Amino acid sequence: MSTSTAQAAEATQPTGTTFELPTRLQAGAPLSERHPWIYPIAVKAHQVRRWLHWQFGSERWAHEHQAEPLAHRVKQHKSLLIRQMGESEMWLQHNKVTNLRLAAAEVDGILIRPGESFSFNKVVGNCTKARGFVEGMRLSNGDAHPGVGGGICQLANLLHWMFLHSPLTVVERSEHSFDPFPDNGRVLPWGVGCSIAYNYVDLVVRNDTDATFQIFTGVGSRYLEGELRADREMEFSYKVAARDEQFLHKGGEYFRRNEIWRDLVDRRTGQRVGDELVKRNCALVKYLPTGVEVIDLDAQA
Repeated sequence: MSTSTAQAAEATQPTGTTFELPTRLQAGAPLSERHPWIYPIAVKAHQVRRWLHWQFGSERWAHEHQAEPLAHRVKQHKSLLIRQMGESEMWLQHNKVTNLRLAAAEVDGILIRPGESFSFNKVVGNCTKARGFVEGMRLSNGDAHPGVGGGICQLANLLHWMFLHSPLTVVERSEHSFDPFPDNGRVLPWGVGCSIAYNYVDLVVRNDTDATFQIFTGVGSRYLEGELRADREMEFSYKVAARDEQFLHKGGEYFRRNEIWRDLVDRRTGQRVGDELVKRNCALVKYLPTGVEVIDLDAQA
C-alpha cells in the first residue's frame, strides 16, 4: 500500500471529534455540476488522457490469462449477488448479475507478473450495449439510477478486498463520496469499496514483488466469487478492519467516518508484526442513521 508502516505508526493517536468535511464537499459542487454542458467535455478529456497513459506510459500492463491455477491461494472471497431492495429496483439487481458475469469473464485467470500493473478498466473494457451489457444500478452523487454496465463496482470491490490481503500495491482507487444506503447485512467494512467509470475512474494495483499473482472471478448461483493465487507461499497474511467508526451530525447533515487498518501477520508464527493505515474515510450520509450513536458537532461548538 502507499502508506508505510512507519507512517501508520504516526497516525495511531486518537482522532477524537475533530472534523473536516470531505474534500469534495469543502470545495462545493464541481464546475461540471454547476454548468452541465461542461460535463461531457470533461469526461472525454479524462478518457483521452487515460488512453494516452495506457498507450505511452511506462507501466507494463497485465494482459495474459491462464486457466491452470497457480499453486498457492492468497485470498478467497465471495459477495451476495442479489440484495433485497425496493420492488422498483429489483430489476436493476438482476441486470447487475448479467453485467458481473461479463466483466468477471474478462478478469478470470489473468496473471500479474513481477513489475506488471493490473487496471480494472483496461482488462474489463468499456461496458457497452454492443458487448452485451445492460442497464444496472449506478451511483452518481449518492443517488442510484439506471445505467448500462451498472453494478460492476461490486467486482471492483471484491478485487480490492482481495488485494488488501496481499502484498500487491494499490496505486489507484476511487471511493464513492457518499454513503447512499444503510448497512444491511454488511460483510466488509464500510469504506473499502470502489467507484468505477470507464476509463478514468479506475482500480489499479502494481506487483512490486518477485512473485506472480493470478485472479479468478466468476458468478455462481448466489454469489460473485473471487480468488487470488500466487506461484509461491506468502510470508505474511493480512487482517483488514475498520477503526474509530463514527456518525456525525453537523449543519443539518449527517456524515460517516472511519479508518481502515491492515494488520501484518507472520504466517509461520501467527504473530502480528505490524499494522498499516490504509485509508481515512469521511462521506456525506444520504439516509437517516438509526440504531447507532450520532455525535452532534453543532452542540459541541
